[in-house]
Amino acid sequence: MTRQRPGRRSRRRRSAGRRVTVAGVFKEGYEHGYKQGVTAGRESFNTLFEGTSIIIPTYNKKDYLQLCIESIARHTDLPYEIIVIDNASTDGTAEYLKSVSGQIRYRILETNHGFAGAVNQGLMMAKGQTILLLNNDTLVTPRWLDNMLQCLNSDSRIGMVGPVTNYISGEQRIDVPYESVDDMLPFAEAFNQCDPAKWQRTDRITGFCLLFRRELLERTGYFDEGYVVGNYEDDDYNIRVRLQGFELALARDTFIHHFGSISMKALGDQFMEVNNENERYYLTKWGNPHALVYEAREAASRMGDASAGWPPNGETGFYPSNTFVKGLGDTVYWISEGQRHPVAGEVHAPVVRLSQLELKRWPIGAQVAAAEAEAVWRLVPNEPMTGGSALASAPDGTLYYVESGMRRRVASQHAAEAWGLLDKPQAAFTSDTLMSLPEGLPVIAPIRIVQRL
Repeated sequence: MTRQRPGRRSRRRRSAGRRVTVAGVFKEGYEHGYKQGVTAGRESFNTLFEGTSIIIPTYNKKDYLQLCIESIARHTDLPYEIIVIDNASTDGTAEYLKSVSGQIRYRILETNHGFAGAVNQGLMMAKGQTILLLNNDTLVTPRWLDNMLQCLNSDSRIGMVGPVTNYISGEQRIDVPYESVDDMLPFAEAFNQCDPAKWQRTDRITGFCLLFRRELLERTGYFDEGYVVGNYEDDDYNIRVRLQGFELALARDTFIHHFGSISMKALGDQFMEVNNENERYYLTKWGNPHALVYEAREAASRMGDASAGWPPNGETGFYPSNTFVKGLGDTVYWISEGQRHPVAGEVHAPVVRLSQLELKRWPIGAQVAAAEAEAVWRLVPNEPMTGGSALASAPDGTLYYVESGMRRRVASQHAAEAWGLLDKPQAAFTSDTLMSLPEGLPVIAPIRIVQRL
């Protein structure tokens, strides 16, 4: 029988006790450090940097995405961050993003939320003072971002800037001498020489590469997710920016390569169905958008300011007063006299959901009772009142929203429905009374947004 030396068991117990203690201390320290990290992250969430957030929505086509990211790293000298939003790809994109974690920021969505939905996720994550939307099937080139920023910063009236490319619709497409991507860079190197004489004002910039300031995002808001999958959401954003008096510019001294709507082409026979549905939504929402832009600028001029950045509170200046809205929370607000008033009590009238970005443009006012606000909402004025509001029709069927002694053309039937204006009692103003009122800014529909971080 082997006898254990005295003290060996006690030493083992003491050793085991030390291991438990070390593990416990490690766990405690890890949890403490994690909590500190979470706190630091929350406190620095709104901290921005003097650089550009490059947002890349992606759906499959991992190899194109990788080439795009590598081209950014190779040809971008200015401060930037890359944010990739993956629309539930099935080709290993998620694994690729995880492999480059720390070099880029990303979010992997469980379902495909389309181009607008992915862009909005990226906009919510962006930390740069300037923001650039970029397709996953592009290759950037020498001095691309430098040139575009010089164009954007050359004039405060410029709201957005886009480059030229080899494959796109409209004015941004140019003829190129190369047939192979291998021969593209020498052409781009010679082409991308900063030249203000080549900057051109335009009415439309496509969303394959789109640069703008953070200030414009805060004024205009997120992309409209009423456009499914992709197409027309960039045209929609163009109109919303131009309504505020901003101009669009093409940096015709800047070329990037575009392989060409790779994700949209993958839809096959569904492409035309998606395109037609988005076109229908665009026309239903806007009617004649270019006429609306002209009317908005005329109204701004009559109201004393036709400069870029009108109205002062951004896109919400095109929203109607005396309406009920809410954000992500349960609080309902009554919009009146340029403020949002928390409503106490249950509201029995249409409540429009807006993004937090839109809500915060209105300063908080005093709380109001639901019954009191609803009484104003349902009031049918016999004549235009400075403090009231009503929907009225012109003889030709055009809808106007009358508020504060002004008539404001409602952009479309869709806009009237989206704000619940058709549920309000209509005012029976005479045609002469209605048309004699000074015309204010038009009323446009709020965007549809379903995402949140």
